[in-house]
Amino acid sequence: MFRRRVLIIPLIVVMFIISACSNSGNESKESKEKEVSHTMPVEETASAAILPSFLDNSSETIQTIYQAAASHQELLEHMPCYCGCGEMGHENNYDCFIQENKQNGAIVWDEHGVNCDVCLEIAAESMVEYQKGKSMLDIRKEIDEKYKEGYAEPTPTPMPEA
Repeated sequence: MFRRRVLIIPLIVVMFIISACSNSGNESKESKEKEVSHTMPVEETASAAILPSFLDNSSETIQTIYQAAASHQELLEHMPCYCGCGEMGHENNYDCFIQENKQNGAIVWDEHGVNCDVCLEIAAESMVEYQKGKSMLDIRKEIDEKYKEGYAEPTPTPMPEA
């Protein structure tokens, strides 16, 4: 199962890069900021192994990113999001997918990431690079550099330690 996931995540990144390239010239910073919804439905499941029902009609790619995000909390909590979701209270890329980890193991999932290519792309890129052995600090620097122009203000995410 883990080996399959390791192979799927690089494929996801390639798919997002292709889709981002086809859309990147057509959107301004203002239009990307307007895409951010300020109230997103949430759903609680008993554990991270159980995906929320709002993903039922989503692509396998989106479901895989949500599942992988749940197991990369520390990494994604050190990655900012550049879609403008800081205005709705998000502090990092992890918040785009998961609103809360409860003490009993339950997960409160956030639907925001489902329709946000920026959120999905940052999460997929971060997780792939981390699996390749890059440090959280190096990944963070790459994300900040890539999204510094043409995107919304980043979430107020602390830098990872060196």
